Amino acid sequence: MAVCRNSGKMKHYFTFFTGLVECLCFAGAMFGWASLVFVLKSEGYFSYLCFNTTDANATQVLDCSEQDEQFSVIFTISSFMNNFLTLPNGFIFDRFGTTVARLVGIPLYTMGTLMFAFATPAMSDLLFAALPFLAVGGIMLLITNMQVGNLFGLRRSTIITLYNGAFDSSSALFLVIKILHESGISLQASFLFLSACSIIHLLRTFFLMPKKLIPYPLPDGYTYGVTCCKSKPLLDQMSQQTIESGNTEMSNEKTPNKDAPVNQERTLRQCLLSRLFLLHLLWLSVIQLRHLLFIGTLNPLLQRLTEGKHSLVSQYLNAFALTQLCGVLCAPWNGLIMDRHKGKPLAEGETEEQADLRASVLSLTLTSVQCVLFSISAATPYLPLQYLTFILQVINRSFLYGGNAAFISVAFPSIHFGKLYGMVLALSAVFALLQYPCFILVNDVLDGDPLYVNIALALLSLFAFIHPISVYLYCRKPAS
Repeated sequence: MAVCRNSGKMKHYFTFFTGLVECLCFAGAMFGWASLVFVLKSEGYFSYLCFNTTDANATQVLDCSEQDEQFSVIFTISSFMNNFLTLPNGFIFDRFGTTVARLVGIPLYTMGTLMFAFATPAMSDLLFAALPFLAVGGIMLLITNMQVGNLFGLRRSTIITLYNGAFDSSSALFLVIKILHESGISLQASFLFLSACSIIHLLRTFFLMPKKLIPYPLPDGYTYGVTCCKSKPLLDQMSQQTIESGNTEMSNEKTPNKDAPVNQERTLRQCLLSRLFLLHLLWLSVIQLRHLLFIGTLNPLLQRLTEGKHSLVSQYLNAFALTQLCGVLCAPWNGLIMDRHKGKPLAEGETEEQADLRASVLSLTLTSVQCVLFSISAATPYLPLQYLTFILQVINRSFLYGGNAAFISVAFPSIHFGKLYGMVLALSAVFALLQYPCFILVNDVLDGDPLYVNIALALLSLFAFIHPISVYLYCRKPAS
């Protein structure tokens, strides 16, 4: 029995490590789009949209604003699909379990990489499907890996935020492709290699992941995947029923409050209409819009600030992509903030779930402060300051997505996690569509100068503070 227990622990750590590599090297590649755009432009994708024009000094210049617009449209569509389709993905995950969800996501990811591999400048429109497929498949890898936090009790939020940080850092994948391209390795070879790596994802699915869901809290003798030891009667196929039956016993002890974060009996409808969810949606939507617009317009922004110097634009894009690697280092700090009360005595009359919610206030506040600082830095049209902007952006983004998943896991019933996670990302995706009108406003009305739009977004980011203030006031209310 001791051998089985030790073997189970080793398997938990191996699952955690391989999942971290999967998220770090593959899942969030879409957010490194600016680096790939640099390569695609040099290869001539959408180059037919560039034309010669005369500037104010009667000098002939090449106007590629319509080319930049096409790349912006591709990113807008992909970021929307990445978030909006998380809703049906979350339902698939909650209803059918891990294996089915991953067998949906992995083929989508592979189709995306294959489309990139076989796209050519003459078939530039293929990119409109390639990046969305890559994005949707990647977010499914993240969703199925976040449940690994349930294997590590006291560090659950830390693991969830760490995976989200790895997801952010994987945007550096396109930087690696950019560097390889500059070394003579073609885009086709790079993306064919990524396609072949899907075999690794399939092996993890069948050998290191549960068929259904990993329950929380973790029952004694719980096993998953391929194991050489006999398990206790509780198999992972029954984890969903176990959670629900445990929740029913809890609900008999006290009358549920409509907004109570600890009540496992709440329906999905009650969760969606609660103040906690609606303000969390506002918080995520505002901050996410600032980040998506920054990433989607980074290439033309640098073109403007560097006055079109090709080598300087490449230098700043490399710096931006390298800072993205730090997301995996920044995100766990947010998890540690949310887990800082674990193992300490609870206040009188306070449950562990209520303590988890109270601990999230500091995380939400810090994320909001970071967003304001990032917005101010991004709005300042001074080229060297963009290094600081890159740093603030990666810190804030790692706090944002890790904090989003961790907050949903502590504020709402675990049986609804996939659906609520998908719902909040889907609804925020609709709000994020504003990035395209903003780009058109900058490009067509403001003559490429994003200053006023950036100032407006900096002011809009102040609305993010409503959520942590509301959660703080909510936690101060006497328990029902």
